[in-house]
Amino acid sequence: QVQLVESGGGLVQPGGSLRLSCAASRTIFIMTRMGWYRQAPGKQRELVATVTSGGSTNYADSVKGRFTISRGGARNTVYLQMNGLKPEDTAVYYCNADGPSGQHWGQGTQVTVSS
Repeated sequence: QVQLVESGGGLVQPGGSLRLSCAASRTIFIMTRMGWYRQAPGKQRELVATVTSGGSTNYADSVKGRFTISRGGARNTVYLQMNGLKPEDTAVYYCNADGPSGQHWGQGTQVTVSS
């Protein structure tokens, strides 16, 4: 069973920055696509950003120009650099990975943007 371990969430003031990390373990396969989704209270889970093993990226319009997704040098790692954070970015952020055995989700990490 593929396991995704996330880190990097927390409390930050508006305009601040955070960096989320996610690593997939218990697999010998390269995840073809990794990404981040988020879910705010009372709302549906939504796409934030994804990146393929080839480096192609996709962003939600609401985060373009502020967030940057990247694959790490280590196998099956992904990062989300979040700059210019806004209160509306407050949510639980989930790591997602697509691979030969299907789609996998992390447990989620809380990001709170508040003064």
